Amino acid sequence: VQLVESGGGSVQSGGSLRLSCTASGFTFDDFEVGWFRQAPGSECELVSMLSSDGSSDYSNSAKGRFTISRDNAKNMLYLQMNSLKPSDTAVYYCAAERPPLRKYDDVFCGGPGYWGQGTQVTVSS
Repeated sequence: VQLVESGGGSVQSGGSLRLSCTASGFTFDDFEVGWFRQAPGSECELVSMLSSDGSSDYSNSAKGRFTISRDNAKNMLYLQMNSLKPSDTAVYYCAAERPPLRKYDDVFCGGPGYWGQGTQVTVSS
């Protein structure tokens, strides 16, 4: 079982990035999936999540700027991030779990489901 994120990098404020997460070793369709992020010295926060029935949820900071999507046929999860701000700078993690998608706590990004190793996003002003 593996989740591998890609697409992170450095971008200027106002720019866009598209994160991808490739899942392998399990039946992706039945899982609730999501993106979390953690900035240095900050708590792990949920950015967005997507259920197997297609319903989605976003943090207040992500609403209107980020879009989560999945391609079950390809076992892929995506996060389109537009109008990026320096406050979006963090390590972004994808996660998948049979509902509900959970994290252990706010101290670090991890949980009882499947988690990737993270991809760094840096937004400069």
